[in-house]
Amino acid sequence: MAEAKTMAIPTGASVQAASAPAIPLTQQLPQTKGWKELVRDIWDDNPTFRMILAMCPTMGATNMAINGMAQGLATMVATVASSTTVAALRNVIPAEVRLPAYMIIIAFWVTIVDIVLRAYMPPLSAALGPYVPLIITNCFVLGRAEAFASQNSPGLSALDALGVGLGFTMSLTLLGIVREFLGFGSLFGIQLFSGWTNWVIMIIPAGAFLVVGLYVGIVKHFSPGGQVGGGS
Repeated sequence: MAEAKTMAIPTGASVQAASAPAIPLTQQLPQTKGWKELVRDIWDDNPTFRMILAMCPTMGATNMAINGMAQGLATMVATVASSTTVAALRNVIPAEVRLPAYMIIIAFWVTIVDIVLRAYMPPLSAALGPYVPLIITNCFVLGRAEAFASQNSPGLSALDALGVGLGFTMSLTLLGIVREFLGFGSLFGIQLFSGWTNWVIMIIPAGAFLVVGLYVGIVKHFSPGGQVGGGS
């Protein structure tokens, strides 16, 4: 019987285990919980076009595109800072006083944003008027703190608030673009037409109602779920 032959492994030789190919970051990112929250909050939980919230600044601060963008960005900064703070203190704040505590945190950050605007951008602060301080009363700012930040980590809460803030900024900017174009014939303060006839209705809050209704109809039509009025 032929003897079995064995192959000796040289001393010091290393056998490398086969490793799975690395998944590119562009494919990993969309699968993370934070990314899903960010995208969902921009579109599915859009405060203006989906939940029809914060109508006061939506009507009053979008007569020009730059005003709408500034109001949206101010709200986004205050929302991210408030949600992150609430998430960091969620185990310290007693449940019995959580809502008053959340309101104090939100008021603190809104005041900081308002002071910065007054100090570094006085004309823009004057144009926005009382709408920056009124961020304190925006129900979706408190809603994100109560519904999400109080139950999740600061990082995830910041992404959640960032998504809602970006969606709100996008909404107000789009409203401002349409209203400024039709109301003044300009975009971001740049005059586009010399003999433009201003649409007065677009300058007043009534024009904002019309444009919001138009955008809500477009969003519902092109969203998963079907036609205007028939979506979820």
